[in-house]
Amino acid sequence: MRRSHARNRVESKSKSTTNPQKMDPIKLQIRSNSRSTALFSRNSRQTKPIPSFIAVSIAISLALFAFIYIVFFSSKGSVKYGIIIDGGSTGTRIHVIRYRVDGGKNPVFDFKEGLDSLRVNPGLSAYAEDLAGAGYSLKELLEFARRKVPKKQWGETEIRLMATAGMRLLDDEVQERILEQCRKVLRVSGFKFRDDWASVITGNTMCMVLSLDSMIVLGSDEGVYAWVVANYVLGTLGGNPLHTTGIIELGGASAQVCF
Repeated sequence: MRRSHARNRVESKSKSTTNPQKMDPIKLQIRSNSRSTALFSRNSRQTKPIPSFIAVSIAISLALFAFIYIVFFSSKGSVKYGIIIDGGSTGTRIHVIRYRVDGGKNPVFDFKEGLDSLRVNPGLSAYAEDLAGAGYSLKELLEFARRKVPKKQWGETEIRLMATAGMRLLDDEVQERILEQCRKVLRVSGFKFRDDWASVITGNTMCMVLSLDSMIVLGSDEGVYAWVVANYVLGTLGGNPLHTTGIIELGGASAQVCF
């Protein structure tokens, strides 16, 4: 009897050791919540709000930047570019013109600082027997223009080709063939171009502007362009017609008089 009781005690004792008492899940949940609450409260004490003077400093910096931009950049107007290819009788020149647009959207030119030019020889009329060479002769000029005009403005920068006296001496059919070769190159130049922007400008030997009403009654496009540029530089364009200045332009194969 004693042995059986002893054995029962050992078995009950072993059962109690192998099967520990399970903890109440409610108590576990309460403990975990208490820890997370303590952790959250500790982090909240460590987090500090951004000082108000930092926000004020940021606001002042933004206001200062806006003021500098308005005073030093907006007042000067946006910078734009235009490109003219002058197809002369003895050579072809490219003129890259940089100008500003003021608040009234009027162009303001500076021919001393805002003009870059390059010339190649011979002129376009020399390629009457080598049509492909006419277009190829423009490539060096276009590379020059790409270096002068920012790439982001290529698509909005107009490029025009105006051939003069040397081309006027050729037959109309030959003129058109040379111009078409030039158009092929200009279409893929990256600049803004239309086919009718490559042409041979008219050229009479005399150009007269009536002083009283400033109307052109007999004219040469070539002479008028030179007259407009000369009077713009002198500051007499748009004023009293009697105070304008006449010009004599001597080209390689023609001469223009405009007054």
